[in-house]
Formats: sequence, C-alpha cells, structure tokens
Amino acid sequence: MRFPTKIAVLLRDDLPAWQRLNATAFLVSGIAATRTELVGEPYADADGTPYLPMFGQPVLVFAGPAEVLTAAHRRAVIREVDLSVFTTELFGTGNDEDNRAAVRAVPGDRLDLAGIAVHGARNAVDKILKGAVMHP
Repeated sequence: MRFPTKIAVLLRDDLPAWQRLNATAFLVSGIAATRTELVGEPYADADGTPYLPMFGQPVLVFAGPAEVLTAAHRRAVIREVDLSVFTTELFGTGNDEDNRAAVRAVPGDRLDLAGIAVHGARNAVDKILKGAVMHP
C-alpha cells in the first residue's frame, strides 16, 4: 500500500545506539500526539489481550551527519511540515519541562540536533531528507 504522506525520522549518524533509539521514541511521540488520524485501531491477540494502537503507516528511519540534519531542519521549517526535534541537550535532562526549556534557550538555526521527525506529503518529506540515507 502506498500512503500519500510519509513519517520519517532522521538521526545524526555519530550517536551511540541507545541515543538513536531514545531519540526515535521521543521524536515519533510528537507526531502520534498531534496527528491522531495516523494512529490505527487497538490490537488484540487471539487470547483477547488488548494492546495499544500504533501508527497505521510505516515510520522510516534515516541517518546522516550533523550538516544533513541542519539542512533538513531548515527545509522542514520552510515547508511548514509537522516537525519534532531532539537536541543533544535532551540526553542530559530528566523531564519534559527541562526538555522544552533546553530547546527554547537556543535559536532554531543553532540547535545541536540529534534527530528530527517529520510528517508530510511524500514528495515534500523526500526533498527535506535530501542527503540522508536509510538507517542501517
């Protein structure tokens, strides 16, 4: 099935594995929280055990150097697509209030990005991710 939109995460390629996984989880939570129409129905197994719903379309994960993230961030802002950011400072904070304060303290063009997540029209997201590669 081909979806008209794309959900993508772009991570800095020099992050340790635990940071990549942590940032990915936080980044997509912003899209799920604000684009509830992207979330499918709850799951259940054959025993009737209920499970939480998930996105109804794939989430693609990409990687690239810091320069690619900075350029992708700029293109996403210009194109006004749904965008979440995770800066390196957030690895040292322990709560949502401190996370927001850390991002708010830095102008957008100077954020030390560890990752971003975008949701938008397929072609727009493809252009935003120019220079990134699929995460290994």
